[in-house]
Amino acid sequence: MKIANKSKLLLTTIATSSVLTLSAGATAKESVFVGHLADMSGPTAFVGKVYADGVRDSLAYINANGGIDGIKLEFETIDYAYKVPQAIAAYKKWKSRKKMVVMQGWGTADTEALISFVARDKTPVFSASYSGHLTDPTGKNPHTKKPAPYNFFYGASYSDACRGLVQWAAKDWQDKGNKGKPKFTHIGANHPFPNAPKAACAEYAKELGFEVMPPVVISMKPGDFKAQCLSIKSSGSNYGYIGNLGGSVLSLVKSCNTVGTDIQFMSNIWGGDQKVFEAAGEGIKNYIFPTMTPFWTDDVPGMKLVREISKMSDSTGEQARLHHYMRGVCSTYFMKEAMEWAKDNGGITGENVKKGMYVKKNWVPKGLEGVCLAANWDHEDHRGINQVNIYQGNYNGGDVQIEQVSQVTLERRDDWLGY
Repeated sequence: MKIANKSKLLLTTIATSSVLTLSAGATAKESVFVGHLADMSGPTAFVGKVYADGVRDSLAYINANGGIDGIKLEFETIDYAYKVPQAIAAYKKWKSRKKMVVMQGWGTADTEALISFVARDKTPVFSASYSGHLTDPTGKNPHTKKPAPYNFFYGASYSDACRGLVQWAAKDWQDKGNKGKPKFTHIGANHPFPNAPKAACAEYAKELGFEVMPPVVISMKPGDFKAQCLSIKSSGSNYGYIGNLGGSVLSLVKSCNTVGTDIQFMSNIWGGDQKVFEAAGEGIKNYIFPTMTPFWTDDVPGMKLVREISKMSDSTGEQARLHHYMRGVCSTYFMKEAMEWAKDNGGITGENVKKGMYVKKNWVPKGLEGVCLAANWDHEDHRGINQVNIYQGNYNGGDVQIEQVSQVTLERRDDWLGY
């Protein structure tokens, strides 16, 4: 009889333990952790804060509207000040302590440094680095530094955007009736971000008939760049691709205006926006830059959702957002829909979220029509976007004027994959 009582007690204990285990498992599945790296105080904070707001507001809005089909997104933003060691430390902390499933990333140096970590851990990273090196998931192109199977980003790669600008420049040269070979110069810091498209874009510029001049190095920080501008002037370069952003761009434009450098500036996607043009004032003339979203005042269906998302940190709804903010929204919502697919197809794991990125073709997140360009990712090619919208910015009499001048659709050439 005593033995029977012990057996009954043992079975009761096992049953209770099982219920507790199941309860703990269910609780664990009620939320998933999303890490968010941002530069709020480092050399790219000029745009880093804007993009980070787009991501954070989107995550908060998703939670306020049911999460991922009832599953909450637990998230944390870490300002790593654009320092690679801090980014790696944050990643390791999130993986070990928070069991991070996916990450919203930021810069090129840190994203590329984490490629092997995230591939090993099967952690999808949605970065704000658009380095072409992140687009080859299998490493089949000899140009690829490392296979990047778990890296995704919303937008054309830096290389493809620069190729689009060079296409525009070649036509601009012809339309103006110029003869001979136009000269092209890459201008930027000796750093992974400005350097990401340098070789690829120069190669394509030569292919289109440009004479490629030696690169001109300028700091990511604001400074006096008159010496570099005089070098550009003496080279006779006609078109200059700017790989930097923020204060560095302002310093370059002002320095080159001071010494009378006559060159058509074309910038990367982070180097051209309303804030730059307002700060530069009359110094900005026919400044060319690419975008991957409309602007705050544009009337497209998806801006209704963007404006609601924006209220998560601006309850008045009156704060005008730069186009970098909208790209943060797009990045988060592509991630959201991949997570929704994963939930219905085996659970929200890194591996399943990755699979979810390949399900839809000509994919625009629901509610963001006209804001996010249609994307196509597949397991051999992570060049999600190959369309580049090209705009021209001017500052006239106190007003910033921005108009679209071209739209370029890049080929998905095999030799451009991962490059």
